[in-house]
Amino acid sequence: MDGGEVLPDVLAKDLKVVFCGSAAGRRSAEVGAYYAGPGNRFWALLYRLDLTPRLLRPEEFRHVLAWGIGLTDLAKEVSGSDALLPKGSDQPEALRRRILAAKPQVLAFNGKRPGRAFLGRQADYGLQVETIGQTRIFVLPSTSRANAHFNDAAWLDLGRYLGSLQ
Repeated sequence: MDGGEVLPDVLAKDLKVVFCGSAAGRRSAEVGAYYAGPGNRFWALLYRLDLTPRLLRPEEFRHVLAWGIGLTDLAKEVSGSDALLPKGSDQPEALRRRILAAKPQVLAFNGKRPGRAFLGRQADYGLQVETIGQTRIFVLPSTSRANAHFNDAAWLDLGRYLGSLQ
């Protein structure tokens, strides 16, 4: 899909955390909702980490603002799996500008690929040394069903970190 944003940003000032994926997956683009693919663990993890008071459905994605959560993607104008994204579709500087304007406490990349593309280097899971202004950066395992080696340890670390914030 090309031509304009596939999914709208869900951003506001001073959020606790903004989650950033690579791009909307095929199913998410079809239904117009973040993390809508079958088997995606994202919404269950938010609930499990007590970031939302109940398990949200993908079509309720706009409600995350009520709990200090934002959503965006590194590649806003395309959709599909990471392997199928066109070269040059990432927009790291546009993401940096959005994060500088919104000033969340944490930017959390849902997957190594968007984290590495944004940072311009290899990145392990967890808290990174770089910041965007005062915003800390985490790289997390992708919640996609396609991530056969999913391990929730970095997600649990993020949950503890967020729990320690004021």
